Amino acid sequence: MSTRRPDIACLEGDAAYDVSWAWQDGPLDPGLTCVFRVKNEARNLPWVLPPMLRAVQRVVLVDNQSDDGTAEVARRVAEECGASDRIEVTSYPFRVSRAGTEHLATPPHSVHSLTHFYNWSFSHVRTSYSMKWDGDMVLTGEGEALLADLAWQLHGSGAVVAVPRHPLSIESESVAWIDLGFRFLEPWVYPMGPEFTFVKAFEWEVREFPETSERIVAPEGLCVELKWLDQDEFAHWSSTEDFDSSRAPRKRREWEVYSALREGRGEEVPGLHRIEAPPGVHVVDHVTRSWLPQAPRPLVRRRGRLDV
Repeated sequence: MSTRRPDIACLEGDAAYDVSWAWQDGPLDPGLTCVFRVKNEARNLPWVLPPMLRAVQRVVLVDNQSDDGTAEVARRVAEECGASDRIEVTSYPFRVSRAGTEHLATPPHSVHSLTHFYNWSFSHVRTSYSMKWDGDMVLTGEGEALLADLAWQLHGSGAVVAVPRHPLSIESESVAWIDLGFRFLEPWVYPMGPEFTFVKAFEWEVREFPETSERIVAPEGLCVELKWLDQDEFAHWSSTEDFDSSRAPRKRREWEVYSALREGRGEEVPGLHRIEAPPGVHVVDHVTRSWLPQAPRPLVRRRGRLDV
């Protein structure tokens, strides 16, 4: 273990949660590491982890105070995939400030800050590229193949990759609603290095990258984001009033869709499509394996836009 001083010391003085970047100790290995920061994602991981474990060289999963067995499910799924040696499951035992006003009031180097939580999570990466991924985002077969190709093509390029995602609100095992009325796009894949760390922004954390970085935008249809209508999808926000910010258009759209579906008004929302799976097939499997790959392109008709 390195004895050098940490690159980012946490405000609380707990050395185990200081940030020490691996690139300071020598060249990083070629490849791509996917970093999950998760809380209570046991329900989603059996869909989320297998394609990701097939697509990238390594997975780091940081469990933040889950009480549903998330870490155990992650280990079990990895073992079933024959990938136990390529996943690192670790724990972050501090309450992290929710996005919005709560995050804004938290010092960036506190263990309770989103910024410090993200930097600490990514300090476990030992490959030249990393990707931020959420515990509710499922790759299609096409998405899995694209990431597998990028994993070796990106090395040394300095490029940043943005991946469109399509929110999928799940009503039951057979019925879901996919939102194709808004462009959900943000950078997910970055090089590892001092110009690509996380900093504090107003409502959430932001990963820095140079203006000169080449930006690659992946095609639509590679990923769905699972949103269960029987769960609170906004518990990680301080208040839904934070969605009024001009910086949160996608959150306003998510709230619009969630509210309409909870009130039985899904048909009234432009761009929202009801999908029913065949008998005996879970709707998540139907959407990712059949419906989405066969849907005509472009999927999103640019009613809304979120620029990278």
